[in-house]
Amino acid sequence: MRQEKFTFQGQGGHALAARLDRPEGHARAYALFAHCFTCGKDIAAARRIAGRLSDLGIAVLRFDFTGLGHSEGEFGNTGFTSNMQDLIAAARHLRETGMAPSILIGHSLGGAAVLAAATEIESVRAVVSIGAPADPGHVLHNFGSDVARIRAEGEATVQLAGRSFRISKSFVEDVEGATLKDRLARLKAALLVMHAPLDATVGVENAAEIFTAARHPKSFVSLDDADHLLTKPKDAEYAADVIAAWADRYAAAEDAARQAAAPAAPPPAAPDGPPAPEGVTRVVDASDGKFLQHVSVGAHRLVADEPASLGGTDRGPTPYQLVSAGLGACTSMTIRMYARRKGWTLNHVSVDVSHEKTHATDCEGCETAERRIDVFRRVIRLEGELDAAQRTRLMEIADRCPVHRTLEASARIETVEA
Repeated sequence: MRQEKFTFQGQGGHALAARLDRPEGHARAYALFAHCFTCGKDIAAARRIAGRLSDLGIAVLRFDFTGLGHSEGEFGNTGFTSNMQDLIAAARHLRETGMAPSILIGHSLGGAAVLAAATEIESVRAVVSIGAPADPGHVLHNFGSDVARIRAEGEATVQLAGRSFRISKSFVEDVEGATLKDRLARLKAALLVMHAPLDATVGVENAAEIFTAARHPKSFVSLDDADHLLTKPKDAEYAADVIAAWADRYAAAEDAARQAAAPAAPPPAAPDGPPAPEGVTRVVDASDGKFLQHVSVGAHRLVADEPASLGGTDRGPTPYQLVSAGLGACTSMTIRMYARRKGWTLNHVSVDVSHEKTHATDCEGCETAERRIDVFRRVIRLEGELDAAQRTRLMEIADRCPVHRTLEASARIETVEA
């Protein structure tokens, strides 16, 4: 799974913080996830569902609604309508970057929001509600007696889940006036209603109302003994497994048909000019105003790029992914060469490499200004009739690969202008 962080413009012009969980390979569908009331994109249920769906081939965008998490704006000035508008803005951003969402998933009030917004997002083919209220005004029970004070004073500070929120009268009136029944009747996408019978926050009768109001195709799945927030990992993972299997009938097939009909992107042209001298890797900008780079190594050609969410065209690996590829390839070659020389039965070796930057809290003598170091995490799989001592030795040999040693050592880069 790959994760990309970025911001996009939501309703009111605020920058909304988003995270895209992408499969390692080709995404068979794109989904948009709406979190629960006063929660955020990184709540456990959202994180686990998105991660599991990504493992199953579905890319998921989750974001913080206006005024929550890392997004800009004042929560007290938002409402159910603004949540809908944020969802529509998120869908528009995905569409503009070539990832139009075919699946909407919403948890709790986020579930009500996706049910309402679905009719406004043309690419949607499947909608999933998890523990959603049939009436958005249901959230007002969280305010208790503060509702009367908000009405009388125009706004008031309320405590929700141990946090303080400034809530305006317009917020109360907006959620009270929001209805789902008419929108459910107009919903043209397939619907999956998921609810826990023992949900003490939003009763299961809400699921019945949503299900009854919607047209076919529609399905209901009980989440058994799960709680409202799906705090148990097994419940979130089960929900994701069901969503992936169910959506495959609607959304994934639609995406596959759309991709098959779309013209294939032409392969990147090789850069003009004389070939690079032996031993030189030449990188030439594609001059498209974005990030695409043509890389020449002798007779070999490849490209480097950045994902669409960062302004690239996603036509090749990123520079750090190329560095990771070099480490993985060198590691595998070194292990294979050593095993062959020893005559050991090594049938197959694979290396997974991921990269991140981390604070150098345990880097003794680290003198970098930001005290952050690059961390390459390497997972090695060895297949063959190898005993414990042989496996241990091969793991030690992995650290002797030349690229590993280069990355661990301090390198000097000399730069001159041609």
